[in-house]
Amino acid sequence: MDLFKRFLHYYRPYRWLFIADMICVIIASAIDLLFPQLLNLLTKDVFHRGPEAIMKVIVWVGLGLLGLYLVRYFCMYFTTCWGHVMGARMETDMRRDLFHHYQRLSFSYYDKNNTGEMMSRIVSDLFDITELCHHGPEMLLISSIKIIGSFAILLTINWKMTLILLAVTLCIIVFSAFQRKKMRDVFADNRKKIAVVNSRIQDSLSGIRVVKSFANEKIEIKKFEGTNEAFLESKRSSYRVMGMFHATNNFMQGFLYIAILISGGYFIAKGTLEPTELAVYALYIGLFLGPVDMLLHFTEAFQRGFSGFRRFAEILNQIPDIRDNPGAKDLPPTKGHVVYQGVGFSYEQGKEVLHDISFEIRPGTTVALAGASGGGKSTICSLLSRFYEVKEGSVSIDGYDIRDLKLESLRRQIGIVQQDVYIFNGTVRENILYGKPDATEEELILAAKRADIHDFILSLPDGYDSELGERGVRLSGGQKQRLSIARVFLKNPPILILDEATSSLDNESERKIQAAITELSKGRTVLVIAHRLSTIKNADEIIMIEDGKIAERGTHDSLVAQNGVYAKYHALTT
Repeated sequence: MDLFKRFLHYYRPYRWLFIADMICVIIASAIDLLFPQLLNLLTKDVFHRGPEAIMKVIVWVGLGLLGLYLVRYFCMYFTTCWGHVMGARMETDMRRDLFHHYQRLSFSYYDKNNTGEMMSRIVSDLFDITELCHHGPEMLLISSIKIIGSFAILLTINWKMTLILLAVTLCIIVFSAFQRKKMRDVFADNRKKIAVVNSRIQDSLSGIRVVKSFANEKIEIKKFEGTNEAFLESKRSSYRVMGMFHATNNFMQGFLYIAILISGGYFIAKGTLEPTELAVYALYIGLFLGPVDMLLHFTEAFQRGFSGFRRFAEILNQIPDIRDNPGAKDLPPTKGHVVYQGVGFSYEQGKEVLHDISFEIRPGTTVALAGASGGGKSTICSLLSRFYEVKEGSVSIDGYDIRDLKLESLRRQIGIVQQDVYIFNGTVRENILYGKPDATEEELILAAKRADIHDFILSLPDGYDSELGERGVRLSGGQKQRLSIARVFLKNPPILILDEATSSLDNESERKIQAAITELSKGRTVLVIAHRLSTIKNADEIIMIEDGKIAERGTHDSLVAQNGVYAKYHALTT
């Protein structure tokens, strides 16, 4: 019921359009019911009169019907056009809500879910939901009006034959209800299988350079064929269920005509039914079975659309594990005083990643995290921006526990340059402005110059308006890194996190960027993740992380003098 209420919620903004659509459906259905009844009246009361009387009535009847069918024309146009517009608007609203919710979900959700499957829910699932939004109420209302109206008229013609019709119709309804669960399960399986296909395509195309560098196209084709065949088998199952569903119902409808023909002949033979009444009765049976067939199609559309809506709702029901706590407040312009106090962390009841991490970064100082890969350095930095939540202890900025701060205000004052740079599909300008969307042209150019990428940008065909392609495919690794550094220069945050920010640069560019970062770091708090110890010699404090714990800490000179873990790494790099 909650799922159904959520579905109805999307009709609310368009309720007047929906009401107008339903009114048009009622008018068009009523006009369809009129013709057989009008023919019955003409047969009984007019067609036995003289030629002149018949023609006089027929002309007026014809003009009246023409007017009614013109009304029906406009009703059908409104239903077809604006009914679809309403469905498209609802689809847009659902896609907006889903995308907004994706933006709110935490890193932990993305760690467990594939991008291709998420794309499937936001694109293909919503198509069938839209069809249900528009055609579902229409089919249900049209079929209800025509079934009830034609059934009532059929009762007045011959109630005994109508009871036979009712019995066969009940058999159709019972069979449809029996097939409903099968259809629901098989359509849900279709959704899962096509999501896997989308996931496989996304994964393979995103890594196409790796695929080609290893000449493993055949392996990718084989993996794709497996998922594609699985989806085909799922579709086969759905078509078998649909085939049984439609074939059985069509057989029952044919059986209904046989029953009416035999019973009608019997009643004519008995003198209780006129042949003309049987002809009109047959017309109404056609009018009766049309909406019954429509109702069966509604059952199929409902199962398709609602299985998609169920998957849609599953995402909206995901509560972000990182969100603003009740009473959260904005972080004032920060001095950059960061304190980790007894921090412990693990990923979803797994092995502890961090244990009793405690250190302080005073405003305007630089602290470097060093150690072997997988030791927990990146996780420590992720906790500062609340990409993950600490399990023990606390992280504070200027005395504020970051859990008591609004996420947006916290993250706006932290700049991050990651080792794995992401470039958006768009222009150079759009990518740099990601650091500060309302920046002036002068600020934009200054940020590019400080990142030592301005001259390169001017060498591009369209300068700052040059397209970079998906994931910055037209840039080298060093150019991507410098572009991402330009974003942080533009953002100009009081706290910087540098995840081996110069790892992809050549020696000359690295020297320039290091000088720029040194300048930018003045008066700011800087947390550096370093793999090359040469880049952190001048840090105010270096913390060695091993197996999620602090192994050593101190300045470069003091750590070398200790002849411990840091000294060992230093010896390997010199």
